[in-house]
Amino acid sequence: MSKIIITCAVTGSIHTPSMSPYLPVTADEITQNAVDAAAAGAAILHLHARDPLDGRPSSAPEHFMAFLPRIKQATDAVINISTGGSATMTLDQRLAAPKLAAPEMCSLNMGTMNFALYPAADRITEWKFDWEKPFLENSDDLVFKNTPRDMAHVMEQMGAQRGARFEFECYDVSHLYMLRHFVDRGLVQAPLFIQFVFGVLGGIGPDPENLTHMKLIADKLFGQDYTFSVLAAGRHQIPLITMSAIMGGHVRVGLEDNLMISRGVLAKSNADQVAKIRRIVEELGREVATPTEARAMLHLKGADRTTM
Repeated sequence: MSKIIITCAVTGSIHTPSMSPYLPVTADEITQNAVDAAAAGAAILHLHARDPLDGRPSSAPEHFMAFLPRIKQATDAVINISTGGSATMTLDQRLAAPKLAAPEMCSLNMGTMNFALYPAADRITEWKFDWEKPFLENSDDLVFKNTPRDMAHVMEQMGAQRGARFEFECYDVSHLYMLRHFVDRGLVQAPLFIQFVFGVLGGIGPDPENLTHMKLIADKLFGQDYTFSVLAAGRHQIPLITMSAIMGGHVRVGLEDNLMISRGVLAKSNADQVAKIRRIVEELGREVATPTEARAMLHLKGADRTTM
């Protein structure tokens, strides 16, 4: 098996500050979490931004640029900027910072879907900020818009014009077929890096059978032209990404996807999760890829060709 790439999703746009005091919000917190995650073994850092005043998910370039240059200077890890942002943002808002920074990698969500976060609101009794409860509760009427036109626009702006390669986030089997459509149109080229996403209400469920099925269909559609990674929400994170490692895939951890380090215990940092999965995959006999090795495996343009 090839070496395994660990991606760390540092802060995300799903969780709120009331859910964990360890969720990084300010530029200093995001920078420190990212650098520590890289030191623990993450070759790729998947990054969102937040408003440092209240922790609200942000698409503002100034919020991204408060930490991106610092992370780039402090670590050799691949910087991967979200183009998904939050389902409440417009596409232009989601692309503002990636277009400015021209990173080596971007995430790209491969379909429009329901993105239901509202069950989490029932588990919180005290709120830090007045935006948090409505943000979660109103997701029962929220559509995360990623139309074929939207996706083609991201591919043109970030891929063709800026040389970024993509972490194709596939929340369901249909998203794999949509990706095949864009390969056939010539808008993306191999090698593809596909992130199978499990456990988001509105996407495919976190069942082991679904992982084997997603890989079966991806094998059918893309043959040898892709590698896959797995992320899973909440308590499903470690079981499913361990399964990915056993199957020859890559893994993603981070406080974007899961706030816990073990049952009932909050992770105090992203590095905690990176260290845990690194220990697991090395005990399984897999070697962890360095950033340089990840760049070669994914055919990335190099950090010197970014503008952050």
